[in-house]
Amino acid sequence: MKRILFLVFAISIVIGSVYNLMLADKEAEHSKGLYNGEESVEVSGTVPLSVNVGDKAPDFELKTLDGKQVRLSDYRGERVLLNFWSTWCPPCRQEMPDMQQFFQDQDPVILAVNLTDTEVNQKTVREFIEEFGVTFPVLLDEKAKVSQLYRIQPIPTTYFIDAEGKIRYKAFGALTYEQMIQEYEKLSETSK
Repeated sequence: MKRILFLVFAISIVIGSVYNLMLADKEAEHSKGLYNGEESVEVSGTVPLSVNVGDKAPDFELKTLDGKQVRLSDYRGERVLLNFWSTWCPPCRQEMPDMQQFFQDQDPVILAVNLTDTEVNQKTVREFIEEFGVTFPVLLDEKAKVSQLYRIQPIPTTYFIDAEGKIRYKAFGALTYEQMIQEYEKLSETSK
């Protein structure tokens, strides 16, 4: 019995090592692509292993649903709610009406990054925006460059970024209107 357990343990270590090597190769390939000027994502510095509270929010540039180019750094000096979402995600659908209400009541900067590479097509995104009456900017991450840059795994994922460009709050899952208000108000306290 001990031999079988040892064998299972050894095999799991080998499999884990191979997986980590494959992941490292993918990370190197991802970093190379980001820094060779591919598509619409521009970043500076090194690609982070994760993006956490206290970190400077990595800059990026994406097109909106209307074709306008938007850079995160264009909003330096302002508080930003950065949200990653998709139309097929139930918690994203649950969160969107609260986010729209928050936008109408507080007039914050909201950059809603749609994981467009996971969508059927852009028409699906447009229909979602119309259905929920979304009026804040929706950015299209068509090649998953920004979601990879931010290491987005569960969606929705939301970052609250202060006026200096630092991440002050990170949330996994749907936020309520009240949570958005609370975290947004904390951003003004950190800017003082």
